[in-house]
Amino acid sequence: MDRFVGQGRLEWWANQSTCLETYDIDITAAVAAVGKGRATGRHANALDTTQREGWDFLMEMDPHFSLAFPGEDRGAIMVRVVEAEDGTSRSRRHRTGTAPRTSPSTSPEFGVRG
Repeated sequence: MDRFVGQGRLEWWANQSTCLETYDIDITAAVAAVGKGRATGRHANALDTTQREGWDFLMEMDPHFSLAFPGEDRGAIMVRVVEAEDGTSRSRRHRTGTAPRTSPSTSPEFGVRG
């Protein structure tokens, strides 16, 4: 099992050329088999009121984010984030490849499953 512990970035793309927001995250990811993985994480910095409103807005618009790792200019893994009632979130890996969408807690935790 390969494991990554470090920082990443969630990106919310309105189209192929417009990234509306990015969120730095601390992430722990593990890959057990080809195409099967799991990750947990949280925002690297607590969100202030304005950032939290932006996060909530984007989550309501479309909870799909691109996940980028250090050294990547752009996220290559599309994930779906689902925030739980207790302020935590879970994400599901949606697809691989740089594919911005074609249609449109102060520090929530999340998980990624593949």
